Amino acid sequence: MARLAASLLALSSLLGSGASAPTNITSETVSVHWLGNAPNQTIGTTFGLPWPKGKYDAKKTDFTISGGSGESLPLESWVNAYWPDGSIKWSGHAIGASDSPSGEYTVTASGSPASNSTCARRAKRAAQATALTVSESDDSVDVDTGKIAVSFPKKGSSIISSIETANGNTVGRNGKLVLHSQSAVNEDAQDRGKTAIDYHNFESDIHNVTVSEENTVRTLVTVRGAHKASSGDSHVDWLPFVLRFYLYADSEAIRLVHTVIYDGKTDKDFISGLGIRFQVPLKGEEVYNRHVRLAGPDGGLLSEAVRGITGLRRDPGATVRTAQFEGQKTPDIGTWDTRVSSRMQWIPEWNDFSLSQLSPDGFTLKKRTKAGQSWVTIPGATRSGGLAYLGGATAGGLAVGLRDFWKRHPTGLDIRNAAADEGEITLWLYSPEGSPLDLRPYHDGLGLDTYAKQLDALEITYEDWEQDLDTPYGIARSSEVFLFGFESTPSRDELSDLTTYINKPPVLVPKPETFHESGAVGSYWGLPDTSSPSAAVLEGHLDFLLDFYFKQVEQRRWYGFLDYGDVMHTYDVDRHQWRYDIGGYAWDNSELSPDLFIWLQFLRTGREDVYRFAEAMTRHTGEVDVYHIGPLKGLGTRHGIQHFSDSAKQARISTAQYRKYFYYVSGGDERIGEILEETLDVDQTYAKLDPNRKVRGDGVKPTETAAPIGLGTDFSGLAAGWLVEWERRGPRYEEALTKLTKVASGIASLKNGFVSGSAIYNPTNGDLSPPPADPDNSGNVASLIFLLSLVSSRNWSKLPATVRTLAAEPCPGSLSPDGLMPSHKTDNSSLAARAWAEYNRDGLRANAPWASVRLEGSAVLHPIDEAAFISTNDFSQYGLATIQNLALAREALP
Repeated sequence: MARLAASLLALSSLLGSGASAPTNITSETVSVHWLGNAPNQTIGTTFGLPWPKGKYDAKKTDFTISGGSGESLPLESWVNAYWPDGSIKWSGHAIGASDSPSGEYTVTASGSPASNSTCARRAKRAAQATALTVSESDDSVDVDTGKIAVSFPKKGSSIISSIETANGNTVGRNGKLVLHSQSAVNEDAQDRGKTAIDYHNFESDIHNVTVSEENTVRTLVTVRGAHKASSGDSHVDWLPFVLRFYLYADSEAIRLVHTVIYDGKTDKDFISGLGIRFQVPLKGEEVYNRHVRLAGPDGGLLSEAVRGITGLRRDPGATVRTAQFEGQKTPDIGTWDTRVSSRMQWIPEWNDFSLSQLSPDGFTLKKRTKAGQSWVTIPGATRSGGLAYLGGATAGGLAVGLRDFWKRHPTGLDIRNAAADEGEITLWLYSPEGSPLDLRPYHDGLGLDTYAKQLDALEITYEDWEQDLDTPYGIARSSEVFLFGFESTPSRDELSDLTTYINKPPVLVPKPETFHESGAVGSYWGLPDTSSPSAAVLEGHLDFLLDFYFKQVEQRRWYGFLDYGDVMHTYDVDRHQWRYDIGGYAWDNSELSPDLFIWLQFLRTGREDVYRFAEAMTRHTGEVDVYHIGPLKGLGTRHGIQHFSDSAKQARISTAQYRKYFYYVSGGDERIGEILEETLDVDQTYAKLDPNRKVRGDGVKPTETAAPIGLGTDFSGLAAGWLVEWERRGPRYEEALTKLTKVASGIASLKNGFVSGSAIYNPTNGDLSPPPADPDNSGNVASLIFLLSLVSSRNWSKLPATVRTLAAEPCPGSLSPDGLMPSHKTDNSSLAARAWAEYNRDGLRANAPWASVRLEGSAVLHPIDEAAFISTNDFSQYGLATIQNLALAREALP
């Protein structure tokens, strides 16, 4: 029961009880600040802001922004969500790049009759003209930020045809996606040569290119396509991609959100390399003035020249050596010591460099003079910052970087042909130096060929397995990539700063009080208040839980291309290990809503580490744990050893509720917005895949017009998607609203409404009828909890007395939410006290250790901190229940 409560309780924030038109108050200001330390520079920033209900009409509101000194700055604004009365609920904003960003900004919302009319918008754009220009032709989209000019072809293999700096230097061209795959893998070293393996090479093939409409401060260019086999290869096009390029006024950088969706065959399509490659023009630049930079750990850099003149037997002169090491043009060679200048031909040209991060604990480095010659090992280190630069002192160059590089291993950075007229730089999102990505099932089925056997196996490993449903077909992964164009080789400190930047991109947010007072994220949570000893203890518990999980991510190495962003489900006390290899106890996949707890704790505290953790989880659970194409599109997978291995495909995992926080706080992240849209058709899957097929005793089988559906996890998942689409006013919001209201009306027509627990749903028209197992519609008390979360304070008193009485009864296994809402809505102190009593009887209790124990020696692989009393179910439910109890029943806190 508790697993369902948090999901629907949060949905209450989206429902209203009716309101008058927006008042459009004349003016209001909101301050925003940087998470953590203020950056030294920015490449452009997008952020979101919440607004109270009924205040601002989207058609009559103008937004402006000023820095810490009061100076006005260009601002691009849009609306991401609306209240039921049509007023602005969430806005999105973008500001351009800055070499000296303010520590805090003030956003002002102003109302006027025509402030957002077409003419007004045009006038505003003219008044705050920036360096950003965008042009579009039949062949390309061309963007000039004032610092770089970038051309995006509309067809072919090049995703970017050229990157040009303000002085006219082309520093990058012919950018492509590259993909390598193979038809099989060698199971063991001795099998090499025995297994017939076909190797395939692919590059990007563009299908569609679009550009955003408003381009005052920020431009978004979206490129869609698939990977096409090299000439002569018969492999079909596959691995569709979506590339979102963000460019800001006055910026020399491009931010790219790179998404791929797996649509291969697991026994034939093993990804062995996935990357982005650019050509870097170097013609005319002396090889000793060409520079290579590769990021190491903690801001460090490998700094090398293609032809090095330091450390030689003869010294060219300190000025020459210093210039080369600093990335500057060396003095004219005629001024060097002739013992060096006359022997330059004997100094090797290092043509190729390679960095491989195959684990979270170390990377290797090597270089060579050319293909066919031996690689020379360069001393490696632990965790690379994931940035590489190739360029010249006068020709300029290109830097590429991957966020969370070492956390998403195996990754890599390659530089080739650095001594030629045109060099090459490749960022590997999945390194060909690592083992091929193996997405085959981890077991052969174990003879589980009937539902009876599968249910019996569930009793021992907690895994719900079924043939052909342990599929990765349709899962996705997004990566955040940065490109920087330079007119000359930048200083090492600048590249070091950029390495920090790409791994922790600066984020603008309002204070927690702004989130809370707006009501845009609901009223079931409050700000931390440690004024009472009891509340202080509970707040300390919340901090302990989060800090412990942050440590577990690091100590247990919960990293990897697919894995990063998830946590494990349950702990094995005997092995001092999370149950990574035991069925449904392995990867958590959003079970019992850890996403919600973590996001709410960020909203309450504004902690940067909590935000970064929540963001990584959103990126993972929304991509890898969910299907984006195919027959399972829109569904998520229950917790398991592989993120897709369990046969329970459920709307509660893919629910929009887990993604919306990041969407709104980020200012409307377009990839997350796309994932939200994908949930709109989840109801169609119920006609083909019954979530309760293995335990159903009534013989009912789903059809196109009659599908069994639960009014708890099923309906909550569907409703979340429809509600978010409606409040976003997305392209299908009218359809979503129709579905939502029809299903809600259908539930209301059932004799006991939500108490019925389940119903028969018609995916074609939204009709509901009583479930066959309950022909008299006598109902299921346990499901009533979901009604509570959807009832506003105004409607609570209108519920039948019998229903309100049932609502006050505790449900087994819940931490208290069933009693919370009625106690809060009716000011019932006895119910509030009961809520705390239930809270203290279940899950993590006050007498738990609330501390971790340090383990070392032979009992563990390496030193760890253990808190064996914690499971992720408890982590999630305790966190949510504590936040809700403190907000709704604080006065009854023992």
